[in-house]
Amino acid sequence: MSNKSEKRGDKHSRRTLARLNAVQAFYQMGIEDQSADAIIKEYLEHRLGAEIDGVQFKDSDKNLFKDLVLGAKERLEEIDTQISDVLDKDRTLARLELVMQATLKVAVYELLASLDSNSKVIITEYVGISRTFFTGNEPSFVNGVLDRIARIVRPTEFE
Repeated sequence: MSNKSEKRGDKHSRRTLARLNAVQAFYQMGIEDQSADAIIKEYLEHRLGAEIDGVQFKDSDKNLFKDLVLGAKERLEEIDTQISDVLDKDRTLARLELVMQATLKVAVYELLASLDSNSKVIITEYVGISRTFFTGNEPSFVNGVLDRIARIVRPTEFE
């Protein structure tokens, strides 16, 4: 493999890892009474790229990580509305598992804010992340919800 490919692969995996870490941080915010700033600080100082129990964790795109966590927190009301509007009438956002909520909220923020990234790439990333946490139909659910939202907030990408 050439250096250029390795670098591109590293950049991709660093962005994927930032997304995964952002979902984990958002989940943590949902179960602990800590601010987004406190959790981001914890991740930056003790988790991202850290060595824990002799295992070296890969570094992630720290700027993307911070943007995803802070941005999703800042636009939470708008994000919750976007998600609630596309859920089937027998489902509510509050009834979804916290890790599912975290996945959807961070993903929807990225769909709303990261206009330089293609929505299909973003959706694929978060469907993959959901496979980290779920083994059933949940990744398909994530795909469906994000696809519906992307078609609303980025209609030109689906023409």
